[in-house]
Parts: sequence; structure tokens; C-alpha cells
Amino acid sequence: MVDLDDYFERIGYRGTREPNLALLRSLHRLHPSAIAFESLDPLLGRPVAIDVRSLETKLVRMGRGGYCFEQNGLFLHVLSTLGFAVTPLAARVRWMLPPDALQTPVSHMLLKTVLPEGTFVCDVGFGGQSPTAPLHLEPGLVQETEHGIYRFCDARTGYDLEMRLPDGWAAMYRFTEEPQTARDYEVYNWFTATHPASRFVNNLVAARVVGTDRLTLFNTELTLQRRDGRREHRLLDGPTELHDVLTRDFGIRIAWAEIDNVWRRLPKPPDLGDAGSQPTEGENR
Repeated sequence: MVDLDDYFERIGYRGTREPNLALLRSLHRLHPSAIAFESLDPLLGRPVAIDVRSLETKLVRMGRGGYCFEQNGLFLHVLSTLGFAVTPLAARVRWMLPPDALQTPVSHMLLKTVLPEGTFVCDVGFGGQSPTAPLHLEPGLVQETEHGIYRFCDARTGYDLEMRLPDGWAAMYRFTEEPQTARDYEVYNWFTATHPASRFVNNLVAARVVGTDRLTLFNTELTLQRRDGRREHRLLDGPTELHDVLTRDFGIRIAWAEIDNVWRRLPKPPDLGDAGSQPTEGENR
């Protein structure tokens, strides 16, 4: 169980605590606005603990963010403490991959909850594409949220979650309704946090909902995505600006003494270093 008072203070929730769809929608909207998606610890070579006490300490009390196993891990414990019937699930990320791409490993956490109105998928941990509302698990139903339009499609085994982009639908991930255990997540999380090929070991990724817009950071590239689809990009020019962006724009508490270490590890485009720029996306792997 988590301390709900602390969590509600962290995300700015002041309403009732009855476990219903209205509460679920409120929490799902507030969480990605208050608690940024971020990958600082894997980039810095630090272990990522996903037990409930560690999640509560880091994401709620220390003012940090985290990636999917942390974000949805915390959300799982919050919903369970409130009395929701929640099932933890896992997915294979398909974002920005062609339909015929090889099957990817299991590397993402999401949640399923059953309410009188139906079965819903909750996911506050997919970075720059995270839904900001619970999604009704009904294949073919187009669901418009404040920050994106989504649908579930039947896959040969399970479901695909897709997001609508200006040029069509793009798959985010593939999942089944098979429940996952804490030991399952230990394995997935260990790979994500420590493997030399992991995206988060090699890159800084951050994302946050800001009003009706989304703000994302991929290494030195900062992107503001407007609700109407317009994107504004700029490159950060040094550790001072990086510190300002992380603390002011993403709300992440990080000591100034750590920023130089973070900056040195970032791949940079030719005018800032020796590595090329990459697209600014959230949970890509």
C-alpha cells in the first residue's frame, strides 16, 4: 500500500476516493502532468528499484520521475490501495516499427482494471505517447483523449494499441491479458535498466504533459508538441540549459553537481558533439 495523502499531494488531486471511473480518469490525467517520464538513473549507471517503497520514495517524495516499470508500478499500488480491481500486464513495444518487423522482447508494463462500465487499460508510463485517460479495451473503438487518439486492434495473440498520427495509425505496443508478477517485472526491469543495448542506458529520455501540450526531451533535443499537431524543436546548448529544462520544464529534482555527468554521457548532434540527433519519442526501444 502507498500513502495516498502524499501521492495526491504530489499530483494535485483534491477529490473523493471512491474507486470509480471518474476517479480513475482524474488520476490518469494528473499523473503524467505531475510526475515526468525520465531515464536519468539508467543513463548514470544506477540501479532502478521497483518495489513499492522505492517507488514511493523516488517518484513521490524525492520529486523524481521514472520509466514504465516505475510509473505504472506506482500507479498499480495507488489503484490497488484505493480498491480498484487491477491486473498488471506486459507488452512488446512496436512504436515506429514497420508491420513486418521482427517480434520485439517484452519490455513494457501496463495495467488493466475492470469497472461496471467495462474493462479499461491504464498506462501512465509510455513517455511522449502515454494516453492521458484510461482506454476502454474494445477493439476497433476510436477513442479521443485530450492528448491523442487511440484504438485497440485484434492481434493474432492479444491486442495492439495504436495511436493516430497525421499520416495514419501507428502501433505502440502488443500485449495479452496474461497477468504478470513482481518477479516477471524484475527481469524486464533489469534488462531495461542495465543492458548495454538498452535505449535508456544510452540516452536521456524525458516526457511530460503540460496543459494541452506534450513536452519531450531526447538527449539534447527538446520538442514541444501542440495539441493541433504542430511541433517546435530546439537543441540544448550546454549543461546549464539542461539543468534549467529538467528542473523547470519537467519538474525533476536533480542536483546541479550531477548535471555535468549527465551532459557528458549524452549523444550530441554534429554542432554539439560527435553523435547524430535522433527523433524525440518517449518509450522507443
